[in-house]
Amino acid sequence: MDDDVLTTLKLLIIGESGVGKSSLLLRFTEDTFDPDQSATIGVDFKVKTVAIDGNKAKLAIWDTAGQERFRTLTPSYYRGAQGVILVYDVTKRETFTKLDNWLNELETYTTRNDIVKMLVGNKIDQDDHEVDRNEGLKFARKHSMLFIEASAKTKDGVQCAFEELVEKILQTPGLWESENQGQRVRLGDQEQGRGRACGGYCSIP
Repeated sequence: MDDDVLTTLKLLIIGESGVGKSSLLLRFTEDTFDPDQSATIGVDFKVKTVAIDGNKAKLAIWDTAGQERFRTLTPSYYRGAQGVILVYDVTKRETFTKLDNWLNELETYTTRNDIVKMLVGNKIDQDDHEVDRNEGLKFARKHSMLFIEASAKTKDGVQCAFEELVEKILQTPGLWESENQGQRVRLGDQEQGRGRACGGYCSIP
């Protein structure tokens, strides 16, 4: 492990097919956007190192296929994950109503009770919204999730979604310190720095 990296975190991106999971990941890791992004087959995987309040964390991000036929791969996705991003498409209500199914799956397969969850309403650059922001916020609060609306196309909210998730994980020592026995690191108390790149989108329940 890199000397200056505090920890390595496993993050998942889950949600229905076509909601923009791969687009969010590509925007975050490579700052690119492909309007013709094809559906993920099985699982994709990206690694990115981020600095949150002066602490570096290496993120191993698993981008999962939304289609039913790939669900047999599911248990291995969830094993050991510390954070998960649930994505829905604000222009397709069906992707929002099916979030309950994804939460049930998460609870079935996750190996950690204190896994940190972030709900992302993607595609806010489009006009034909079927899911109101307040509905997303209400759902997130009900299930103790962080919440943000985002657009992989315009970049809005993308960086913030990942950074808020990682920040919350790092503030939950039991989630990651067991992975780094003997590395007692006091995290910088910079709560007042919250929302630095969020443009007012972020909401902590």
